[in-house]
Amino acid sequence: MVDNSIDVRGLYKIFGANGKKYIEAVKGGMSKDELNAKHGHVLGLKDINITMPQAKIQVIMGLSGSGKSTLIRHINRLIDPTVGEVIYQGEDVCKMSASDLREFRRHKTAMVFQKFALLPHRTVINNTLFGLELQGVGKKDAEERARHWLGRVGLDGYEDRYPNELSGGMQQRVGLARALTNDADILLMDEAFSALDPLIRMDMQSILLELQEELHKTIVFITHDLDEALRLGDRIAILRDGAVIQQGTGQEIVLKPADSYIADFVKEVNRGRVILVDTIMDTGANGAASVSIPSGSRLEDAAKLLSDSGQETANVVDEKGASIGAVNMKSTIEAMVTPATH
Repeated sequence: MVDNSIDVRGLYKIFGANGKKYIEAVKGGMSKDELNAKHGHVLGLKDINITMPQAKIQVIMGLSGSGKSTLIRHINRLIDPTVGEVIYQGEDVCKMSASDLREFRRHKTAMVFQKFALLPHRTVINNTLFGLELQGVGKKDAEERARHWLGRVGLDGYEDRYPNELSGGMQQRVGLARALTNDADILLMDEAFSALDPLIRMDMQSILLELQEELHKTIVFITHDLDEALRLGDRIAILRDGAVIQQGTGQEIVLKPADSYIADFVKEVNRGRVILVDTIMDTGANGAASVSIPSGSRLEDAAKLLSDSGQETANVVDEKGASIGAVNMKSTIEAMVTPATH
């Protein structure tokens, strides 16, 4: 089986005329501010090491200036690193020849941008099949594939419209359909939904999750929004000043923030939507409860089940229906409350 994971190793990016000259100083502890003040260079990324799992959504999160957009642009080498590797299927993208890189970009990756990046003079369908044209796919096949994905994102009947005739949410659906039409293994999404209104943004998140259930792409998703990161991410890496501060599942980050910076991020999180029943279940329970909830369910689902059924306890069952523990209403509610900080 082909491995579509992405392995980022020892990645540094220093912006400036002589970035490599200052690598050792940065490795020795020179700060971003000191590098800029003394040498007029900007530290974009510092020793990034992330294994982005295949067929999963890897979220890269951080505030403005944290380096998240710089990082995603190294994956398809829109930006060259100062030092470091981006390994895909055993090959370092950073060392690909111009022709190999062109093929990698055309066939292995697709990108969805924050600002839609649609061509205003082309119709919706012609925007959607644009990548296939670059690949040399025949017009009939390209149109069939484009119509299929436009339908999947809810744009049937809009094929002959132009971008300026569509709302922002609809334009982003075109951008997503275009990326999916290319049938690339890797989907790169740089703040793809952040320009949308909250309700439309939620809708686009739902569409992405539904499609991912079927397609199992390797998706790298950039966001500054923690709720979005927790909803979408199978794995999350949080950046600050170009460095990874913490990475793990959403549950791991919420339950065990690495420092006060992360703790401030997660203190307002709805823990019921993040923490799983497996984390709090009593594995010594004998499965005698009259209601059951699947392993991997979130606490809010357990609380709803218990409330709706009028029961105090529910079995947690594996994929074969066998009981592996139990949760009760008291422990579920307690786990949903953010602990007080002192």
